[in-house]
Amino acid sequence: MLSSASSVLSYQKFHTPFYYIVRQILFGIIPGLILFFICSRIDYHIWQKYSFWLLSFSILLLVAVFLPGIGFSYGGARRWIHMGSFLIQPSEIVKLTFLLYLASWFSNREMRQVKDMALGFLPFLVLVGIVASLIILQPDVGTMGVIIMIAFSMYFLAGAHIKHIILSIIGGIAALGILIKIAPYRLNRFTTFLNPDADPLGIGYHINQALLAVGSGGLFGRGFGQSRQKFAYLPEAAGDSIFAIISEELGFILSFLFIALCVFFAWKGFQIARNAPDRFGMFVVSGVMAWIIFQTFINIGAMLALVPLTGIPLPFVSYGASSLIVLLTAMGIVVNVSRQTKGK
Repeated sequence: MLSSASSVLSYQKFHTPFYYIVRQILFGIIPGLILFFICSRIDYHIWQKYSFWLLSFSILLLVAVFLPGIGFSYGGARRWIHMGSFLIQPSEIVKLTFLLYLASWFSNREMRQVKDMALGFLPFLVLVGIVASLIILQPDVGTMGVIIMIAFSMYFLAGAHIKHIILSIIGGIAALGILIKIAPYRLNRFTTFLNPDADPLGIGYHINQALLAVGSGGLFGRGFGQSRQKFAYLPEAAGDSIFAIISEELGFILSFLFIALCVFFAWKGFQIARNAPDRFGMFVVSGVMAWIIFQTFINIGAMLALVPLTGIPLPFVSYGASSLIVLLTAMGIVVNVSRQTKGK
């Protein structure tokens, strides 16, 4: 599907329909599979030992995107670091390193400590606040939202007090209001979500083109490679909007099967988490599954106008080498936990 969705843009920019798919294979799939294999063979407990240093390094990378000559800006956002002809997106790396650190942090605390305001809730909020602040400065609200969802999912599993969750929700709503106040384009996205037809040629253009792609696919789709929306109508056809192209070309039935496969994937992941040998393994696998689930259904929900547009990729499918490499690395760790599960 990436080959099909990217073919038009690839030909327009590079006079070949295969530029993006070849680049994804060379810089995403191949290194990702190598790291997947390596991490599946390394005892996952090693990540607990080095989780603090891994998170510290990824936070430095988040800071580096703002440094002249190192950070790369596109579309008004600074989210990438130059590595020769290759771009690294540190926010993708921090999803994994922050998850590993939280898994280590929670596994070393008793439930009474997690429930305690001073020992559990406030330190947790500080950790989340540091990471979220650096990402919102890029700005990248979608990635920030996914990281917060991952963190609070793990916090809930660790035995969070319900009043702390409620306080966090209230604080999150207030913070969202502030973010909307300082950047009105976020309010435009929200109002477009509430009424997609309000400005179909302006702020509502993206979602209207996505809905047109999804709706025109019908039950069986136009056929593989036959999308019309990828001809410069739908923004980010090979990136954040690729599910709309999948729906247009393959239709409702195969799109539904894709979603069903995602649900099955998550179910198997949580089985691994439930049978993990220890709390660290359980938290790691649960965090990875929460990450993939939230990101998948936020992306799909945005294309179906069920949630506001956020600009986050569809895991394992959208174009983007950094995302694919980190996801495959995370799945390698999950596979290693699976090798050691109690319920084989």
